[in-house]
Amino acid sequence: MKNLLTGTALAVLGAGIAQADGHLTFTPGEGDFNWDSLTAFGEAHDLSGQTITMFGPWRGDDQALVESVLAYFEDATGANVEYSSSENYEQQIVIDAEAGSPPDIAVLPQPGLIGNLASRGFIQPLGEETQAWLQENYAAGDSWVSLGTYAGEDGEERLYAFPYKIDVKSLVWYVPENFEDAGYEVPETMEDLKALTEQIAADGETPWCIGLGSGGATGWPATDWVEDMMLRTQPPETYDAWVSNEIPFDDPAVIGAIEEFGYFARNDDFVAGGAGAVASTDFRDSPKGLFASPPQCYMHHQASFIPTFFPEGTELGLDADFFYMPAYAEKDLGSPVLGAGTLAFKMTENAAADVFMEFLKTPIAHELWMAQSGFLTPHTGVNTETYANNTLKKQGEILLDATTFRFDASDLMPGAVGAGSFWTGMVDYAGGKSAEEVAAEIQQSWPAE
Repeated sequence: MKNLLTGTALAVLGAGIAQADGHLTFTPGEGDFNWDSLTAFGEAHDLSGQTITMFGPWRGDDQALVESVLAYFEDATGANVEYSSSENYEQQIVIDAEAGSPPDIAVLPQPGLIGNLASRGFIQPLGEETQAWLQENYAAGDSWVSLGTYAGEDGEERLYAFPYKIDVKSLVWYVPENFEDAGYEVPETMEDLKALTEQIAADGETPWCIGLGSGGATGWPATDWVEDMMLRTQPPETYDAWVSNEIPFDDPAVIGAIEEFGYFARNDDFVAGGAGAVASTDFRDSPKGLFASPPQCYMHHQASFIPTFFPEGTELGLDADFFYMPAYAEKDLGSPVLGAGTLAFKMTENAAADVFMEFLKTPIAHELWMAQSGFLTPHTGVNTETYANNTLKKQGEILLDATTFRFDASDLMPGAVGAGSFWTGMVDYAGGKSAEEVAAEIQQSWPAE
């Protein structure tokens, strides 16, 4: 699938684009990349001698990856991009903004924090043209516009942030060989998923491995379950109202989503170790049952990062694979996707920063990272053949097929709830407390205005 060449050869991208000097990861003109989008961009923008400061969450290997993309922007425009990060980047960006020394471009994975910065007048709006571009060029475009739209200092809502580098959570992991041996097929609807769950149990096997343990963050994996179920039982507007507490946590819609999680997690026949083991099993250990012989479970719901905790040597696509957490056919809510990701925004009026935000619209700005590691995009103009492997490509296609995307709700809620009572409430629910009681207690913890 992938015939991309890495190299350090000198190459000319075209008029207005400087020669590569050995620092470019992929040889320009080679492979399946949309080099034309970079050539055209370079011809249109000459930023020779100009500097853009950029601050983001990426450190270590991720910093090397983002800098590998920035190198092509620099090469095309002649600009110099100075990227920096901090271990406490969430606090640092606020300190810099308040001190009057913000970066030109910032990137954060917390929409709530971005919204707070926008409300204090620290961010420059991106304009109606970019809003229209997102609606037309990102799958489920309205969802992405909504994610990057906040109330400014004047109370007016505008697009302030551009989604770039997305993570998918609506995944169910399984071992293809186990499915094949048992004659099970990948379900295409939630009705099919529940039928498969019941069939596996009827066959005397265990359908699911579920673990909520995570030290001081125990309970968070269940919040992803509930969020996925909210999107599969309610329209996205109800999800949004839940996140903002326009409807209370103990609204019937939310209680229903919690009980949908309970269908899987509170049935002794459906989960490895029985329902009583769900809260105490560490989430990092829980998928190991997929790989036991005989299998201790057949399915595991978790985000795209979970293969990190699979047995060493596990080959994705062969030893383990995933499918999209399906929607109910009968509810006609489309194909919603739950996830997270980072958003880029402008903090100064540097004209070169405006050009950088335009660069993020080019397919090449996405493909160069797609071809390496850990990058997914809903950009409909990219060539999905540039994904580094089939696992990333399949996850990227889930984003492209989405009719709705919603950011992880717990990350959008006040910390006392999203990283507090929601977690502990799910542990209590897994332990047997009713959804109504748990939801009422979480609602009581919601901070007063």
